[in-house]
Amino acid sequence: MREIRTAGDSRAKVPLALITAVLAPVCIAIACSSNTLSMGGAGQPDRTTQWWRDGVCYEVFVRSFTDADGDGVGDLPGLTSRLDYINDGNPTSRTSLGAKCIWLMPIDKSVSYHGYDVSDYYHVDPHYGTDEDFRTLVREAHRRGIHVIVDFVPNHSSSEHPFFQAALHDPASPYRSWYRWSSAKPEQPSTWGQVVWHKSLVRDEYYYGLFWGGMPDLNYETPAVLEEMQKVAAHWLKDMHADGFRFDAIPYLVEDGDQLAHTRGTHDVLRQFGSRIRSAAPGSFTIGEMSDGSAQVLATYYPDQLDAYFAFGVAGTTVEAARTGRAAAFNQAIREANATFPAGRWAPFLTNHDQPRVMTVLGGDAARARVAASAMLMLPGMPFVYYGEEIGMIGTKPDETIRTPMQWSAEPNGGFTRGTAWESLQPDWMTKNVAAQDGDPGSLLNHYRRLIHFRNAHAALSGGSLAVGTTSDAASAAFVRATSGETILIALNFGDRAIRRFEATLSSTAASGGAYRLEALYADPANGCDGGAISTDGKSFTLSSIAAHGFCAFRLSIEPKIN
Repeated sequence: MREIRTAGDSRAKVPLALITAVLAPVCIAIACSSNTLSMGGAGQPDRTTQWWRDGVCYEVFVRSFTDADGDGVGDLPGLTSRLDYINDGNPTSRTSLGAKCIWLMPIDKSVSYHGYDVSDYYHVDPHYGTDEDFRTLVREAHRRGIHVIVDFVPNHSSSEHPFFQAALHDPASPYRSWYRWSSAKPEQPSTWGQVVWHKSLVRDEYYYGLFWGGMPDLNYETPAVLEEMQKVAAHWLKDMHADGFRFDAIPYLVEDGDQLAHTRGTHDVLRQFGSRIRSAAPGSFTIGEMSDGSAQVLATYYPDQLDAYFAFGVAGTTVEAARTGRAAAFNQAIREANATFPAGRWAPFLTNHDQPRVMTVLGGDAARARVAASAMLMLPGMPFVYYGEEIGMIGTKPDETIRTPMQWSAEPNGGFTRGTAWESLQPDWMTKNVAAQDGDPGSLLNHYRRLIHFRNAHAALSGGSLAVGTTSDAASAAFVRATSGETILIALNFGDRAIRRFEATLSSTAASGGAYRLEALYADPANGCDGGAISTDGKSFTLSSIAAHGFCAFRLSIEPKIN
């Protein structure tokens, strides 16, 4: 979440690319088993409960997805009516994305359109429906094999929340210590130049709110605050039947003097959150928003705090590789993530609700969007897809125009509502929508569908280890995904030109007792990869060519030696 407001601005916010691969063919024989299922920390559930090890998650802004009652605001019944689009429960479906998880941006009762200033943590915002509408959504989602995680906002409440109002108006209130107060405005640095201490409208004092005066920070130095927020989490898990949480703005939970982010206190609070949630609901999933792109900083949030975190560094370099045709930073980012974070516990994505949409960043170039999706969806962890990304929706700041209504068809209001939409649709909605792309085999939508179903069909892609290669062409990338039963080689060309003739030297000696062979599994474009071969001794790999913006997947295997 980057929803920041400042005085005077109510919306301010803060084919085959070859491969000189360091593939480690030994993984073919042993599938890198030492690096596949380890959770890397105490207090983690066993593999049988980790549904999030397998699948793709679809991020939904309920306000903008589908409006069932015609008031112009998307709602939970509307989302429920569209679940078959996300996953219809059929693994061979050609009309569903095949996502196994949905993440709902905040649906708690809130003052603002975005929901990150929560005024009631225990109930659904009436704009979106009722608590029972949410339970119905979860039941219908589970029937299709979809898990539902909800946005959890632990850093701050709304200034309209009864707790803050009590603290604001009564210095003797038991909620006074739930927030931070000062009789004089502290001289304290901020994180991006914003005001963090805000003048009270009731008396001569100030209160702390990192993002905005309408979002006062909760004070976790008061034990009752953590206890209350853990009750909130338990409510959504046990009474509302959610499957987990996306934790918002986690670096800022506890301040330590002038250090506002990544403090020891923040890690302690997250550790307690993670432990309590796993104990209350062993099959749940927690993922945190830590938008600092530094792998070294993100590494401090492992191993025993939340289950996973968004890989912002990987996301940024994936989009940049597709935009520029230069893959070096992408290769370095995934290599660093693979070496630094526990296996399967970092989530790739392209962009989210706080960032300009990926199609806008890529200048509307569908070929670049295709290769970006190909790269992201072949990485380990649980990939996240922002709603509308799969049809190439555009959008840039302010935030409202990154979160515009889903473009379902060329019908009035894009098929989103029969009323007046809460926010105008993007100008290309009549030609860029689900209905227009649904029957076109070459559309971006069907590219996403095929890739997600391909990922779902192969355990090596959904839950296997990662071994990152090096390449001789600056536009290319290569890596191997492996389990004990399958090893898949991924090759990508981010560039605008075809790559001709590459050779790879593998990083370890060949396995004994047989010869390596290569089997083509997938290519985009369909005829874009040519001449993939691996030497019988497993020491070199060659490709004749890979098309511009091309992607290929091969299965690697060993043929037994015949005496």
